Amino acid sequence: MIESIAQQPILAALIALVGLGILFGALLGYAAEKFKVEGDPIVEQIDELLPQTQCGQCGFPGCKPYAESIASGDAINKCPPGGQSTINAIASLLDVPAPELDAEHGEEADLKTVAYIREDECIGCTKCIQACPVDAILGAAKLMHTVIADECTGCDLCVEPCPVDCIDMLPVEEGLKQWHWPAPLKTADLIASDRAPHSDEGRAA
Repeated sequence: MIESIAQQPILAALIALVGLGILFGALLGYAAEKFKVEGDPIVEQIDELLPQTQCGQCGFPGCKPYAESIASGDAINKCPPGGQSTINAIASLLDVPAPELDAEHGEEADLKTVAYIREDECIGCTKCIQACPVDAILGAAKLMHTVIADECTGCDLCVEPCPVDCIDMLPVEEGLKQWHWPAPLKTADLIASDRAPHSDEGRAA
């Protein structure tokens, strides 16, 4: 068999390449498992609580770097898009007091907004595409651009670079995707209110 393979150099080369591929693949798989760097679970938990707007208002290039900084002891109140609810959630996770939002980094918006490009005024400069941290804008040079509304996080980083000022931030109308059940009352309040009538009836008897 070896002699027949040796007589066919193309087949021999193919077998050699396949063998080397299997060998190096096995070595890389072993190295990936052997030297795998485990992520910090607290960083992942903090990152899940952040709004993932990647807006940079906190002073970091994205939510993950800010989560890493919080895990290292940074302030938890630098995220205007997340607002006070996010601050409270992170404070609960870390078991620390919940401060007010740091006004230096912006104010919490009352309504969620998304970018809207007035397409008839767009000149196709691509500056908004370059500024978008989540790739929510479609378009090409010298062609009309448009925003993928479901992907837009409302960070408004695309507004300032636009040289013709054709981008508006519009409020998101509440629909089935945005609607959610209101948060329930605290359990203690429910129990207290439930017991109050019974205690009054007992005193009346």
